Amino acid sequence: MVFPEYRPRRLRKNEAFRSLIRETHLSAAQFVYPLFVVPGKNKQEEIASMPGISRISVDKLAKEAEQCLKLGVNSVILFGLPEKKDAMGSGAHAKNGIVQQAIRELKSKTPELTVITDVCLCEYTSHGHCGCLINKTVDNDATLEILAKTALSHAEAGADMVAPSDMMDGRVAEIRAALDEHDFANLPIMSYAVKYASAFYGPFREAADCAPQFGDRRGYQMDPANVREALREATLDVDEGADILMVKPAVAYLDIISKLRDEFDLPIAAYHVSGEYAMIKAAAEKGWIDGDRVMEETLLSIKRAGADIIVTYFAKDMARLLRA
Repeated sequence: MVFPEYRPRRLRKNEAFRSLIRETHLSAAQFVYPLFVVPGKNKQEEIASMPGISRISVDKLAKEAEQCLKLGVNSVILFGLPEKKDAMGSGAHAKNGIVQQAIRELKSKTPELTVITDVCLCEYTSHGHCGCLINKTVDNDATLEILAKTALSHAEAGADMVAPSDMMDGRVAEIRAALDEHDFANLPIMSYAVKYASAFYGPFREAADCAPQFGDRRGYQMDPANVREALREATLDVDEGADILMVKPAVAYLDIISKLRDEFDLPIAAYHVSGEYAMIKAAAEKGWIDGDRVMEETLLSIKRAGADIIVTYFAKDMARLLRA
């Protein structure tokens, strides 16, 4: 048998060689860890569908943040569960709202932590939709003012970055204008530019208590079948002033991450969502897969597709593995 001159296996024969030529690398500094904050004191409520993830009260945030920083995970994104909800989601922009309290706590105790905030109304509305309703339909333009007020309230509380996830048309421009007008011109916007109406969000809706009370979100979140629409959505957000573009979910949409990476020179983020996390955890608990290896392989696939930033519930677990 005649072999080719080049044999790829030469550089796979040991870990030293494999490490030397490795093309894609994970870094804890590029992970963002989601935190669910609840009212009250000394609370830590495990989320059944997301093993290892809990809802925690504001007084426990500093300990969580310090743990993240020790592992090299320098960024978190906050989701809040308010004491009361109403039809307009007014708790989202309350001066002493749950997220506003959480921001102040984190910035006072761990100022070096990058605090990103999710800007959406679904956790705050009694109906569970991401905006104001008129005749059981989300009113896009009426919602924009509330989203801008919410983002501004987060900035005033000390947030380092805001991340609108509502999928209302024009919300990036509205938020940018509000921030600029109130001397927050340097505060960046990480837009959930491409957010699909996905079945992978199930565990998150339990965690954040934000399932719609009727209907679904397909009227404003994207159809999973569409690719070209993702480019249109991202282009709009770039034109409106987004600093970072996010794709959500991640693993089921690696092709979309790749297309955005090829099309735009802005940083690309990907949200490795609750359902993607829960499936790995559940299979690992059953002993069907090696959980650590599948976690790493999955996060590598997201990075390899072109994501610069990965929002993931595995942030701490993966950071520990990278240090091992």
